[in-house]
Amino acid sequence: MKHDGRTEVFGTDAVVPLWVADMDFAAPPAVTEALLARARHPVYGYTLYPDAAFDALMRWLAARHGWNVAREHIHFCPGVVPTLYAAVQAFTRPGDLVIVQPPVYPPFFSAVRDTGRRVAENPLIERDGRWTMDFDHLEGCAARAGAKLLLLCSPHNPVGRVWSHEELDRLLEIARRHDLVVLSDEIHADLLYPGVRHVPLATLTRPGDRVLTAVAPSKTFNIPGLGLSALIADDAERKAVEAAFGQLHVGASNPFSLAALEAAYRDGGPWLDALMRYLEATRDEVINTLAHRLPRIHAYAPEGTYLMWLDCRALGLDDAALRDLFVHDAGLGLNAGISFGSGGSGHMRLNLASPRAVIRDALERLRRATAHL
Repeated sequence: MKHDGRTEVFGTDAVVPLWVADMDFAAPPAVTEALLARARHPVYGYTLYPDAAFDALMRWLAARHGWNVAREHIHFCPGVVPTLYAAVQAFTRPGDLVIVQPPVYPPFFSAVRDTGRRVAENPLIERDGRWTMDFDHLEGCAARAGAKLLLLCSPHNPVGRVWSHEELDRLLEIARRHDLVVLSDEIHADLLYPGVRHVPLATLTRPGDRVLTAVAPSKTFNIPGLGLSALIADDAERKAVEAAFGQLHVGASNPFSLAALEAAYRDGGPWLDALMRYLEATRDEVINTLAHRLPRIHAYAPEGTYLMWLDCRALGLDDAALRDLFVHDAGLGLNAGISFGSGGSGHMRLNLASPRAVIRDALERLRRATAHL
């Protein structure tokens, strides 16, 4: 999609693709070896979820995030985005309000609107070069008639925030007061830079809190095309989402995706650590280059994810002209900030997960394209 979908998205294939959130790096060797081994077994039939897949995920969450998950609270799903849709259908009815926090990943909006629900926007606030939640406004959203569900992006795509313990506690307090269900999309939780700790929202809950968590190996290990995620929740909430998937008879028991998940979580740690060292150096170089050579474009240093949110408002262009500058003048394919909703106008999202030479070339293209402005 990232490369072959350029013409459909940008109107030309003559752009360096730095948009959709997958990486231009080979997946961990352990994943490739597991897939080859599974392919050599010549029966590709209906597949049960193996104990080893549950064990690998549970060990990973405990080791990386200090989160001890019970096996019976895990339900494998065909991706995080389908889980967003299923959760909206499980916990709301047409016309109900679902709270989202823009600028945010576009499926957060479509999961609500495509199912006949209404979006209640709780926009993030930019303060001193950092994005934060507006808790007073969130309280107002939660108090509105028909507000039933909050979709949390943690870590946040596209602004790169890794929410603190204190921020998540405040969010949970509001959810408790207003009986909100919270679905926490934690697909980027493993992609953390030094000095930052991801706190799984579920580790802060009290009895009675209605929190579900979506996790996946897809972003962490660059295997999004295999389409497998996990939902983690207590019985009542988990079964409600299971029922929503069950209405369509949709499962996730693909023998290849399960083999990849098991291998990635079991053996992919050293690969991930090396990846994050590489991404950290790329992130820091981009920030330094923009500061010295393209000072009218400001980069928010992501605390997590391999995505960087670029503030291009100082160029003085509207969103259509900004897109034309990137696509036609610079030959770059980035995600337009306006597609992420409120707060996205005048911004672009840059995918850092390419060889550094590609990122350097992109910055030079952008420098030349903006020189005349």
